[in-house]
Amino acid sequence: MTVVVLALLSAALFGAMTVAVRVGLRGGRDAGGAALATILVATAVALIAATVRHDVHGIWPFLLAGLLAPGGSQILFTLGVREIGASRTSVAVGAAPLVAVAIAIVFLGEPVRSPLLLGALAIVTGGALLAAERDRPGHLRTRGLVYAAGAATLFATRDNVVRSLHAHASPETAAAATLVAGSLLAAAWARRAPTAVELERLAPAGILFGLSYVCLFEAYWRGRVTVVSPLVATESLWGVALSALLIRHTEGVGRKLAVGALLVVVGSAVIGAYR
Repeated sequence: MTVVVLALLSAALFGAMTVAVRVGLRGGRDAGGAALATILVATAVALIAATVRHDVHGIWPFLLAGLLAPGGSQILFTLGVREIGASRTSVAVGAAPLVAVAIAIVFLGEPVRSPLLLGALAIVTGGALLAAERDRPGHLRTRGLVYAAGAATLFATRDNVVRSLHAHASPETAAAATLVAGSLLAAAWARRAPTAVELERLAPAGILFGLSYVCLFEAYWRGRVTVVSPLVATESLWGVALSALLIRHTEGVGRKLAVGALLVVVGSAVIGAYR
C-alpha cells in the first residue's frame, strides 16, 4: 500500500508541476532558463530530503541516470509545455509506462502478460487522439508532441535504471544525485544562469518537481517498474484536470484531450494490474 500511495502522490505533484511550468513560461520565456530554474529548485528540495537519510555508497550510476532524467527529459518536457501546453504534454508523457514496461520485460526480465497488449492499445489510441486533434488552439504546435514523446522515453529509461540500481543508495540520496546531474546538463544547454525572475516564477514548479521526485524514488525502492510506472502515469489526469481548472483559457481542454488522457491512464492501469 505504501508503494501505491507514494506513486500516486508523485503523480499528483508532477501533474501540478506541469501546470506550474506553463504558468511560469507565460510571456514567452526562454525554455532553457526555465528548465534550469525548475531543476535547480527541485535539487534544493531533494538535497534537504537527503539530509534526513543518506547513503553515498554506489551513488555514481545515479549521476549518469540524471543526465537522462531530469537532465534531457526536463529540457524536452519544458519545450513541450511551451509548444503544446501543460495538459497535452501531460497526456503524451503519460505514455511513459508503455516504454518503461517494454524495457523492463526485455532487459530486467520482468514477466509478460497478455493484457499488456490491451493496455498498450489503450495508450496508443489515447496518443492518436491527441495527435489527431483539430480543435486545439492555433498557437499550439504539433512539434511539441515530439518533444513530449522524447521526454516520455527518457523518463521510462530512467525508471528502469533507477529500479535496477535501487539497492545501491538511499532513495533520497539517489534522487538528489540525479537532480544534480540534471542541473549540470540543463546549465550546459541553457549556457547561462537563470535570472532572478525565472527563479521566482519557476520556484513553485521546482518545489513540486522536487517533492514528486523524492516520492518517486521512495516508490521505486519499494516496488517494481511495472507497479510504480503505471500509477505515476495518472499524472496525465492531474495535468488535464488542473489545466482545465486553472488555465483553461490558454489550454483549450476539449473532449478528445479528455478522452485521450483517460485512455492513457486506463492503459497504464491495465498494464499495472496484470504486472
